[in-house]
Amino acid sequence: MATVLVTGGCGYIGGHVVHVLKEAGDKVVIVDDLSYGKASRTQGFPLVVQDVAAPEAPKVLEQVMRLYKVDAVIHFAARKQVGESMARPLWYYRQNVGGLVNVLDAMEAVGVQKMIFSSSAAVYGMPPVEIVREDTPKDPINPYGRTKLIGEWMLEDCGRAWGLKWVALRYFNVAGAGWPDLGDSAVLNLILMVFNNLKKGKAPAIFGDDYPTPDGTCVRDYVHVSDLADAHVAALRYLDLSDADRLYSAFNVGTGSTSVRQIVDEVKKVTGLPFTEKIEKAAPAIRRSSSASERINEVMGWHAKYDVEDIVESAWKAWQANPSTTSRRYGSRSTGDRSASGRGLPDRSRSGVPADRSCSGRAPVRPRRRGRFTASRLFLS
Repeated sequence: MATVLVTGGCGYIGGHVVHVLKEAGDKVVIVDDLSYGKASRTQGFPLVVQDVAAPEAPKVLEQVMRLYKVDAVIHFAARKQVGESMARPLWYYRQNVGGLVNVLDAMEAVGVQKMIFSSSAAVYGMPPVEIVREDTPKDPINPYGRTKLIGEWMLEDCGRAWGLKWVALRYFNVAGAGWPDLGDSAVLNLILMVFNNLKKGKAPAIFGDDYPTPDGTCVRDYVHVSDLADAHVAALRYLDLSDADRLYSAFNVGTGSTSVRQIVDEVKKVTGLPFTEKIEKAAPAIRRSSSASERINEVMGWHAKYDVEDIVESAWKAWQANPSTTSRRYGSRSTGDRSASGRGLPDRSRSGVPADRSCSGRAPVRPRRRGRFTASRLFLS
């Protein structure tokens, strides 16, 4: 059993990982600035409210690591919107790169030598191949992707300098939710955009149906958030191996290829709502982008358990359970090119997670301030 610090642990993906870690027998402490994360996702876990990119963050993080005797860090806290990164590049470098510097600074000071880094398939940019592998050349095309690649370089350098053991997980679109109350609250991906249009009485749109793909629409890689959470735990166990047995540090996490048409057809099937999508002219786009995940399959024994039907079904259940889901766009403190829906899985036995665990919507209880946390707030719920 390890004690794991999860930065950005109140976010969509981070919240799932926190609960999966608990059910795997690990202890968890969360650091999140709650700019977009929800404390209600992680009731029952110690929560320190702190921006990891702030000047005081290294000292606060060092104090948290010492207080809770942290063994490893899973780092999600970062901004993730591609368009925003192009409009505010310096801020993205300050937040994503600077935040990681602060976390690593504290880890080195305390002697914490294990990190799982939430990277992104954005590090590949627009590769000349349709299926990317870990050794595909990295050439990110926006500041967001560059911050992720710089992050991986930093981890590699720290490994050489002071023995950091690390894994970077790269993924495209994350969707679904293990339980409806852990679903994402922002409409930023195809599935929730379709739901949102239907809610408004608008016809969903498919941008382009004449690409050289099997059904003419773009193809993307989706992974269920519960599968992704399992991959983080598998990566944490991988770091327990000896240096000689850890041959790789970067791993793709994906399921292959799903077209826009397949997603829309699955929405029709799951919701039972009659609608006719409209076809609109497409802007230039990558016709197909997906990842090969053989490395993580073979090295860690991780395999996706959920398919597109599971993802859309869970998205619909979470959508119905969370009427406050919003279409606002923002720079979230959870990383990646990730889309998000929500999932109430009818049979959690498929992933070995009990079906009766839920998260309270109760606001966290704020105890008396501890003197050592002068620059942040500590919640114990």
